[in-house]
Amino acid sequence: MFYLKRNLPKWERVARLLLALAVGLSTFYLAAGAVAWLGWLTAATLALTAIGGFCPACALVGRRSIGR
Repeated sequence: MFYLKRNLPKWERVARLLLALAVGLSTFYLAAGAVAWLGWLTAATLALTAIGGFCPACALVGRRSIGR
């Protein structure tokens, strides 16, 4: 089984979800072409890390897992 310990606290997960929503909405209304693809990928990455509670980039720089 593939298991990764969470390394994002709840407040940061909520902030990432809100930021993903903001990026997704602004991409939908303001962007086109390659910029739109970049915006959608950014929003998806933020949302997936928030839902999963694990950020690979944070783990790469040494952020430890949280208790719960």
